[in-house]
Amino acid sequence: MISRRNIRVKVMQTLYTVATTEPNDQELNKKTGAKLLDEKLNHSLDLFTISILYITRVAQYAELDARQRASKYLPTQEDLNVSTKIAGNEFLWQVLSNQTFIEKTKEAKITHAVDEEWIKKLYQQLTKTPEYKEYAVEQSRDAKKEKAIIQFIWQKQMLENEALQEHFSEELPHWEDDKEMTEMLMENFFKSNQKINFLNLISAEKREYAHNLMRTVIDKTDYCMEFIKPKLVNWDAERVALIDLLLLRMGVCEMLYFPTIPTKVTINEYIEIAKLYSTPQSGQFVNGVLDNILKDLEKENLINKQERTRKS
Repeated sequence: MISRRNIRVKVMQTLYTVATTEPNDQELNKKTGAKLLDEKLNHSLDLFTISILYITRVAQYAELDARQRASKYLPTQEDLNVSTKIAGNEFLWQVLSNQTFIEKTKEAKITHAVDEEWIKKLYQQLTKTPEYKEYAVEQSRDAKKEKAIIQFIWQKQMLENEALQEHFSEELPHWEDDKEMTEMLMENFFKSNQKINFLNLISAEKREYAHNLMRTVIDKTDYCMEFIKPKLVNWDAERVALIDLLLLRMGVCEMLYFPTIPTKVTINEYIEIAKLYSTPQSGQFVNGVLDNILKDLEKENLINKQERTRKS
């Protein structure tokens, strides 16, 4: 479920924290970084599950709303005809029937993160939208429309809701730091929510990749800077944004020490991360420097890539 880009982001954030808080001691930095990296990965994955849980609770609130309105002393015709269609949303029920999701959402840190008042607010706001009204009146269930209304809750009712985002920032630890990664995970979720293991959202292989990348970047700091510094024409290495330097070091390490990752993939990934997490010019800067370094590495026959064996 978690992508290599998500992992690269967590490694970059870990390296940034280590670089700004820890002494210049490689062994200590690797030890601290390993613990911090696992904490960051696990916490980000929890925020992803919490985001999905919010959506499911909003959809399920339709049944509670219908019962409460129907039980009024003098219910109106509208009270007696509240649509509960969204509570049976087929896209959503693929998640709700997932045993690993059921187990994961039993954890106190997940369930306690959901604010029931916000569930009610989100549902009430949702029912006023043209998109929901159109969805609710249709008798049939179209797979695309089933997914579309769930995406609408996430993208329009949650992500674009400034008050909710402020609540998340206040109540969910590190939401601001991990929001981008949560969005990436949710994007992957809407592409394919089949066979997600919520108890193991990151495979052993990808976790190993994360730790290997983090350790390699720390171990090979001086060696990588030998390739980077000559390319910083008209740039003082001390004045280049720390995130940019970290991304350059990560990129060089991937090109040199991760033979199954194509160099083109490496460069493209770090360009995109730079655009998201650094300055407006960082994407172009990282692109230019890594591309020039790659040319030198190829001339010196230091690039040794091999085809990655896909597991069946």
